[in-house]
Amino acid sequence: MVEEITIKLFKDKGIRAKWDSEIGDYYYSIIDIIEVLTESKGPNAYWRKLKQRLKDEGNETVTNCHALKMPAKDGKMRLTDVANTKELLRLIQSIPSPKAEPLKLWLAEVGNERIAEISDPEIAISRAIETYRKKGYSEEWISQRMRSIETRKDLTAEWNRSGVKKPSEYAILTDEISEAWSGMTTRKYKDFKGLKKESLRDNMTNMELILNMLAEGTTTEISKTENPEGFDESRIIAHEGGEFAGEYRQKLEKRIGRKLISKNTSKNPKSLNDSGQ
Repeated sequence: MVEEITIKLFKDKGIRAKWDSEIGDYYYSIIDIIEVLTESKGPNAYWRKLKQRLKDEGNETVTNCHALKMPAKDGKMRLTDVANTKELLRLIQSIPSPKAEPLKLWLAEVGNERIAEISDPEIAISRAIETYRKKGYSEEWISQRMRSIETRKDLTAEWNRSGVKKPSEYAILTDEISEAWSGMTTRKYKDFKGLKKESLRDNMTNMELILNMLAEGTTTEISKTENPEGFDESRIIAHEGGEFAGEYRQKLEKRIGRKLISKNTSKNPKSLNDSGQ
């Protein structure tokens, strides 16, 4: 959603951007963004002053941003400061510009909605269901997706109980499960479907969601029985849970004579009701 809005805001404005598969995000040229928002004839000078002011304020956006080589107006590849989507949004809030107001208002609205969702989780669930409906997903798929969210919550709660704390560890464990049942890590699975920043689960068929739920649910139950301590022991169990679902997938594929992992995506939401290819 964030990416969709930023791209819409800068559509046809010549913003240089580079996709980074490692972080799963775009890097945008800060100079180009400043030029569009401020209509400054000297965006480089504007950025130097803004950068110094943000540094003096201890703004982490400036600390985190780095430079990438991008094609300049003369056609040569030159280093330019870049920011990913999250950093970009924080940076835009520091730029006084009428053109940035729609995005600033949107950020305020999202923040308000998030506070309401924390107070009443049912609001978040209802909003998610309505969003899926507007995008054209079937009621059957939406129901399956809601169940998959609950299964994932149970798993992450179990990992937390077992001493898994770091986001990087959660990502590795998720990849362990994914590769064990599907033969692909999350990134490779996205590449298989032709996805970049999009949610993999939002682009799974009903059957893919079921298999992923089986893998995560099995991992949760084994973990509750074995009581692992920390990341390393949880990783062994994650592989075992994923492997259980992988073996089921292979047996079912052999029985029905077709693959259950599909290239279908939410570009055609109705195709996600298909069980495979």
